[in-house]
Amino acid sequence: MTQALNIPDHYLQAFTKADINEMPLRRYEGPISVVRTEKQRVRAIKEMEGEAVLGFDTETRPVFKKGKKPGPPSLIQLATATNVYIFQINILSLCNGLCDLLADKSIIKTGVAVRDDIIGLQKIGDFKPSGFIDLSDVSAKANMQTHGLRNMAANLLGFRISKSAQCSNWAKEKLTTQQVNYAATDAWVSRELFLALEDLGLI
Repeated sequence: MTQALNIPDHYLQAFTKADINEMPLRRYEGPISVVRTEKQRVRAIKEMEGEAVLGFDTETRPVFKKGKKPGPPSLIQLATATNVYIFQINILSLCNGLCDLLADKSIIKTGVAVRDDIIGLQKIGDFKPSGFIDLSDVSAKANMQTHGLRNMAANLLGFRISKSAQCSNWAKEKLTTQQVNYAATDAWVSRELFLALEDLGLI
């Protein structure tokens, strides 16, 4: 509660959909590696070695039939300071390095609503999650009115992100450019939000 008192007031305001729609639209514009082969996976895991903070997200094929539960995630996205890796885990096994990373307490994995993502991933991989930080929990404890990824980006980063590809088919073998950009942006924003909250002294 004391921490919340030190936050500038403008971070504690609520944002309407209209407020957010007036903000500039941004997406991740750095290097993106789509990982769909064992060779690519080995390289990606190696390139992430030594990273202290990874932006984290997953994408799951949407279900439009009433009463039908969604399947496991099709993608897992991890953002470093210089790259975003999109692992097509509907094509590749989740383990062989990824499970170890998800269980590594020395590497922070940060995102929004990570519990649901972890539950989905545990359907297809055996790991004990460690090192995860849910940005929604951090913002809620600080008495912020913004908890979702889009709202938090507007509040803390000053821009809006597109949600247009959210309900697309993430299980398809060849992802579209729009899907790749969307998936990469969510992981990148998660990492940027962590750094912004850290700068405010909330992490």
